[in-house]
Order: sequence, then structure tokens, then C-alpha cells
Amino acid sequence: MQSIIIVVLGLAGGLFGWFVYSKFIAEKIYRLDPDFVTPAHEINDGVDFVPTNKYVLWGHHFTSVAGAAPIVGPAIAVYWGWVPAVLWVMFGTIFFAGVHDFGALWASNRHKGQSIGALSESIVGKRTRALFMVIVFLLLLMVNAVFGVVIARAFVGTPSAVFPAWSAIAVALVIGQLVRRKFSILWLAITGVIILYVSVYAGSQMPLSLPEYLGLGPQANWIIIMFVYAAIASMLPVWALLQPRDFINGMQLFVGLVLLYGAVLIAMPDISAPAFNTRIGSDAPSLVPLLFVTIACGAVSGFHGIVSSGTSSKQLNKETDARFVGYVGALGEGSLALITIVVVSGAAFAASPEAWHQIYDKFGSAGASAFINGGANLISTGWGIPTGVAQTVLATMVVLFAGTTMDSGVRLQRYIIQEWSVIYRLPAIGNSVVATLIAVGTCLLLAFGAGGSSGAGGLVIWPLFGSTNQILAALTLLIISVLLLKLGRPVRYTLIPMIFVLIMAFWAGVVKLIDFYRDGNMLLVAIDFIVLVTSVLVMLEAASAMRAYQQQKKGSEPFSQKGL
Repeated sequence: MQSIIIVVLGLAGGLFGWFVYSKFIAEKIYRLDPDFVTPAHEINDGVDFVPTNKYVLWGHHFTSVAGAAPIVGPAIAVYWGWVPAVLWVMFGTIFFAGVHDFGALWASNRHKGQSIGALSESIVGKRTRALFMVIVFLLLLMVNAVFGVVIARAFVGTPSAVFPAWSAIAVALVIGQLVRRKFSILWLAITGVIILYVSVYAGSQMPLSLPEYLGLGPQANWIIIMFVYAAIASMLPVWALLQPRDFINGMQLFVGLVLLYGAVLIAMPDISAPAFNTRIGSDAPSLVPLLFVTIACGAVSGFHGIVSSGTSSKQLNKETDARFVGYVGALGEGSLALITIVVVSGAAFAASPEAWHQIYDKFGSAGASAFINGGANLISTGWGIPTGVAQTVLATMVVLFAGTTMDSGVRLQRYIIQEWSVIYRLPAIGNSVVATLIAVGTCLLLAFGAGGSSGAGGLVIWPLFGSTNQILAALTLLIISVLLLKLGRPVRYTLIPMIFVLIMAFWAGVVKLIDFYRDGNMLLVAIDFIVLVTSVLVMLEAASAMRAYQQQKKGSEPFSQKGL
């Protein structure tokens, strides 16, 4: 019965966040203006800047930020017990992630769709921009290289997911053309989801595998194929593939959440995991601060700020749509993280507390596979759907989420490289094809340079992701806070979450630095040290900007940004 309590509390928190807290933030803090001309209309180049229906844009934003992280992070963090994980997801989603994602989207929209890195220059200064770009590019490199591995492993481990995953791309291309011809979005969504689930059933009956080719195994070949695809997808107009694919995936996630939450309500499974795990291994990391960087997506994540200010802000039709796209996107991810906790804590995953402890015998012993297997059992118990079909549904969901994040990640890397071409006067890398090749080339260099023929090199620097990602989230909240201060608006709603996340992330970064040094991993020591020093410098620059503003004469104009 504990699972019902978790679900009810989570849904109640989400309703409070949407109807009360986000409304307050939208009206009193960000002060959304329905008449503001968004960059999508002002620039509208038909490729990256395209006015988009808010439901379609929500689908893009949500599936881009979700990826596999709101599944993997919570599945790992349950090791400390389900109560800490649930509390961080609930409070993190409502008071941290929603404000962060919504705020980055709003701030970028008010600055011609600039990325969070370029935005830091407009609000703080040039040195901040250069420092910010280092962290942003490093984070995107990690995400893209690792998600290539995640997708490849899912294809190899669950070959039944291959056919529906690629079918979704074909369906999205068709829907993208039909949307441009003013076909009903509702009927296109229904048709697309039906076709997707027909392909899921077909995939469960027709698993597909890659053979070895040119001395590379199936995993390595899938990684190469995924980066070729991502390169092409990142250069297409957003309406052609990115928007419709993400929209379909968003609808697919909605169906998946209905299946999972409905199964909990029908089956009412008990929780096998302890509320607080007292059987922690001596070599396991401590709950504080590691919980707050293990669950990032699903609570608060710096990667979301990159997406909000990178792709989503360029497609915002009306500024008032930012609340729905940004805040509901965070709520959707929180709901996925919450049901993941229920799945890997429940009897459908482990029949008894002792069975649960045998699976969670050490930190990191469970991940996406625990969600897929436990969720399939839960759906089968609740709805009577065959376990094999349910596994294909959930595996396809994981693959499609990782794929959409990778699509957006490569596009965002391209944006950053093109911004560099302007900032540093390097027109040769400003071309979209050249910038995309550089983006993909750096990912493949990491994948195969550090990982050898397996292509899993992204996993080498992945241990840095948690702290780096959360430091970026804190810095994004800091930039939003400086902007609010200059506008003469209350900053505590962004500044308090920023301080908390920064303390936990920086603390975790220092803990990791010591661990890397003890293990003799000097590469990770060097990168971690660079991230920590860079974050300190950004904070000092922001503090200096705040002091300079506060010292201005009382009668001076508070902020000179046009349109604000």
C-alpha cells in the first residue's frame, strides 16, 4: 500500500506546483507578457527559429531534457532508501527544476534566444561567458557520448526495440510535413502513437540485431550509426524531424506513465525497499551530498537550462507559453522519476525486502534495466499485458528518450560552435555543416579514443557528470537571479535553490576529486579541478556584477536591456 501513498503525494505536489507555485512565479517574478514579440517570430529563419504550438514544443522540450537520466538516477539513488529519493524528487521538481527550466526559457526568450552561455555575457560580462562555455560544452560532450552508448546497449540488450525506435523516426518525418500543411495536431498525435505501438508489437515479434562489421562489434556499430543520424537530424529544420519526433515521444511517455501509474492503482503493490537503507556498504558514497547529484534530471538539472535556452526558446510562439513548456516539462520529468522509484522499490521488482537487498547489494548495482524489468512486471500484473510486450514498450521509451536528448545535444553543440565563430571571429566554423562535423567528431573522438573499439569512451568521464551538471544548474539559477536583481524583482525564489544546489554540487565535486586522486585517475582529477575552479570564477564575476549594480545611483535606470 505504500506505493499508493507515494503516488498520491506526488500527484498532489505536482498539482500544487502547476496551479499555485508556477502561477505565482509567472505573474509576480518573471511577469510574462503575452504581447512580447518572441525570437521565433522576430528572427524566424525556418530552421532553428520557428514559432511552434505550445503542446508540440512541450513534447520537444520534455523529451529532450528527459533522456534516460530521470530513470537511471532515481533507480540508483533508491540504494539509500525510497524516502530520501521521493522527497528530493518532489521538492526538487516543484521548487527547483520548475523555476530553473522556466526561468532559463524566459531569460533566453528576452535576449533573442541566446544560449545560457551567451546570455551570461549579456547579464554579467564577457569573462563569465567564456567560463560558462567551458562547462556547457564539456557537459554536452559527456551527454552525447554517453547517450550514444546507452542507446547502443539498449539495442544490443533489447533487439525488439530496434524496429519501433527507427519506425518512430519515419513516422515523425511524415507528421512534420503534415503539420506544415495544417493537419489537426490532435489526430496526428493519435495516429502517430497508434502506429508507434503497432511497431512496438511488431518489434517484440521481430527482434533485429547488427552483425560485426569492419572489426567492430554491434555496440560500436550502433554508436557510429546513431552519431551519423544525429548529425543529419541536427541540421534539418526543427519542424521536419525534431518537433514531430519529440511530440510523438512525449505522447508515448504519457501513455507509458498512464500504464505505470494505472498499474500501481490497480495492483496496489507493496514496497520492498526500506524507507532508509541501514545496510549501506562501507565503500558506498554518503547520502549527503551524493543524493543531490545522483538524482539530477527528475529534481533539477543544468542540462535543462541548456535545452531551455538552446532550442526551446527559439521556438516559443508566445512568452506566456513558457510556463507550460518549462514548468510542466519539469513536472513531467519529476513524474517519471517518481514512478521509477516506485517501480524499483516495489514487489513487482523484488518480491521481498531480502530479495531487494540482494539486488541492491552495492551502490550502482541497478539502473535502467531495473526500471524496464520491474516496470514490465508491474504493467503485466496490473493490466494483464504480456511481460515481453511490456518490456519492449519500456525499452523503446528509454531508447527514444535517449535518442531525442542526443538529437538536441548535437544540435546544441553546433549552436555553441557557431556562437564561438562569431565571438572569436572564426567564420570557417560558423557553417552549420562544419560546426556539426566538429560536434560529432569530438564525441566520436571521446567515444573511440578513450573507449577503444567498444566506443564506450564517454563512460570514462561520466563520473563527473553529476557534480558538473548540478554546478551548471546552480550557475544558471545565479544568472537568472542577477537578471531579476537588475530588474528590481525578488530574487529569493531563485537564489535560495541556487545556494542549496551549489553547496551540494560543489561538495560532491570535492568528494569526487579526492576519490579520483586516491584512485590515481589524473584525467578526471584535472577535469574536475577545472570545473570547480571555473564555477568559483563565475560566482565571483556574478557577485561583482551584483555589487556594481547595487552601487549605482538611486535614480539610474535599473537595467538597459531592450524589451525588458
